[in-house]
Amino acid sequence: MLEIGSVLDGKYKILNKIGQGGMSVVYLAMNEKANKQWAIKEVRKDGKQDIEVVKQNLIAETDILKKLSHPNLPSIIDVIDAEDSFLIVMDYIEGNSLSHAIKEGGAQPQAYVVEWAKQLCDVLGYLHSRKPPIIYRDLKPANIMLQPNGEVCLIDFGTAKEFMNDNVEETSCLGTRGYAAPEQYGGRGRTDARTDIYCLGATMYHLVTGRSPAEPPYEMKPIRWWDPTLSSGLEEIILKCTKTDPDERYQSCSELMFALNHYEDNDKEHRHKQKVKFGSFIATAVLMVLFLISSMLCGLRENQIKSDTYNSYMEQAGKTANKDDIVENCKRAIELDPSRDEAYDKMLDSFLKDEDRRFTDDESNTLIAVLNTKATNGNTNEELFATNTKGYAEFAYDVAIAYWYDYGSSSADVVGQSTLATRWFAKVTKLKDGTNSVQYNTAQIYVKIGNYYNELGIIARDGESDASYATYWQDLNELYNQEADSAITKLYLMRYILSSIYNNADNFKMASISKDEMSSLITQIEEAAPGVVIQNNSRADELKSDISRYADLANSKLSSTFS
Repeated sequence: MLEIGSVLDGKYKILNKIGQGGMSVVYLAMNEKANKQWAIKEVRKDGKQDIEVVKQNLIAETDILKKLSHPNLPSIIDVIDAEDSFLIVMDYIEGNSLSHAIKEGGAQPQAYVVEWAKQLCDVLGYLHSRKPPIIYRDLKPANIMLQPNGEVCLIDFGTAKEFMNDNVEETSCLGTRGYAAPEQYGGRGRTDARTDIYCLGATMYHLVTGRSPAEPPYEMKPIRWWDPTLSSGLEEIILKCTKTDPDERYQSCSELMFALNHYEDNDKEHRHKQKVKFGSFIATAVLMVLFLISSMLCGLRENQIKSDTYNSYMEQAGKTANKDDIVENCKRAIELDPSRDEAYDKMLDSFLKDEDRRFTDDESNTLIAVLNTKATNGNTNEELFATNTKGYAEFAYDVAIAYWYDYGSSSADVVGQSTLATRWFAKVTKLKDGTNSVQYNTAQIYVKIGNYYNELGIIARDGESDASYATYWQDLNELYNQEADSAITKLYLMRYILSSIYNNADNFKMASISKDEMSSLITQIEEAAPGVVIQNNSRADELKSDISRYADLANSKLSSTFS
């Protein structure tokens, strides 16, 4: 086993063990040069007779993933053939598998399952559109990671294959019993895109019913046999996905995606209700005239009571210093009116003002869970909140800032925080009408910088990059010169820029950024920071102290870089 604290391949420091299976151990590692976390899977050679076969399978899996780029897929960097084991360096995916979600909570909410299925449909469609197409062949809850932001990630490409257009039938079963399509068993045909559609149907069945098709009696009943409240439209989709004959299934992921987007329209109950509505339209219209005035008066009274109760919960949240009590009162207020912004803002504020002054994983998960909670009308709280364009835009900006500067264990570890932050900044850029110009313009720059980590290679996949640091430098200057939405954000920004210079001085030098240019920006920040006045704010004092320290570190780094 790898030793905690050891450095692999000269750049990956092993931090701790995060998982273990029958054949492998997974470690969390840090590329200290790039300030980037990775997962390293160790496959031991002990007791394996066909070492060369194992090696070739791992190389094949790596070669497939190196060709891919999709937000719902991990990136594998390399396979290292060590003395006692094979080591696979890959993206560190936060969260737990959907099989863990089933184990902990049983059948999952139908709306969640449909949303996850859409994301999986999108990523499978991407794989099938490659040239040649890639058939995943082992879709199941255990191979799907649910991340803190609610998005899923498809992992484990050990059984994936590139589809070759020949007539040779496959003679081995690669997949998992219960989820595997009939053609995955030897002699029954060849796997293609419709095979993955079958696996997705079996996966949806397991998630929405809590019943595993991989356990005896290895069958999938109509989902409403288990739970009559489930959608008949979704039932029809799953039944069609899992047809024995591939020709009777959906023929492409785009066809399945359309069905998922309209599954409620196919509900038998929906069609029945439409007929009833049509038949009773005239009578209903007459009754509506009679009850209109009464309903309006009752509605106004109900809304007033709801508003007063909401305000009462917010008043209680303002009277306590206990974070749990604040969060509970905010949740109750949001349940009454998910479109108002005060409760969301108060909850986020309580997370950022507690003793640790960090935005932790638990706090992030709590916030995401509240936003994803279904309201009485079937929409999520976030969907209803988004109708309040101005309040939602300002909240999205504050959440993005929290993820960028306060998320995780280190206040300066922007690399690991940028992905979630960038997604929220991107939401701000789509809400121009509801966002003030300072936040809108600032969010656009943050999105550009955040995307560098994934696209331009500021933190390259193997820890080394020859991407455009000159452009990165220009955007750092633009961000510094952009008017900040608040004094505290300006201090956060100053600290971030100084840490970026400290971490990337060598790369900036290679991009022809002179020592004088970098030194000048350091001096500007160092001289400007004391003038940012925030009365009686200990956080501001800490940030100014950090800025002074990072200025010294950055200047020291410039001296060594240009010596």
